[in-house]
Amino acid sequence: MIDQIDCQIVEILKANSRTSLAEVGKEIGLSGPAVGERLRNLQERGYISGFGAQIDLRSFGYTIQALVRIKPRSGQLHIVEQMLEQQPRFMSCDRVTGDDCYVARLVLRDVAELDEILLPFHDRAETHTSIVKSTIFENRLPPLTPTS
Repeated sequence: MIDQIDCQIVEILKANSRTSLAEVGKEIGLSGPAVGERLRNLQERGYISGFGAQIDLRSFGYTIQALVRIKPRSGQLHIVEQMLEQQPRFMSCDRVTGDDCYVARLVLRDVAELDEILLPFHDRAETHTSIVKSTIFENRLPPLTPTS
């Protein structure tokens, strides 16, 4: 069970995981050590699974992203899933309901790479690709509410 203060800590750290415990404490009216204890409890109970940096993929040359819907051919489901896991250009992949089995996000340096990356899938699956023009928002938290 988490309370409103725990929710505030999560929201602050989601916005900037490098915020010091003292700064978080000032913002919510607690001492740094008290925030640290709450943070440890949130991690131990699985509410926070890790901390990380937000990376600008364009800086690394990945100027294009694509969403790829993938429908494995009969008997190819597990092989296609392994292929997805082994191709490092897929940043995320979800199993979904509906006509397709997977929806994956792919990063590219150039649109010409699309054929090179997807060609191995064509004997084992149907793919439908959409190029991402722009991202409105990403990794947004839903409203957090206490569970107590």
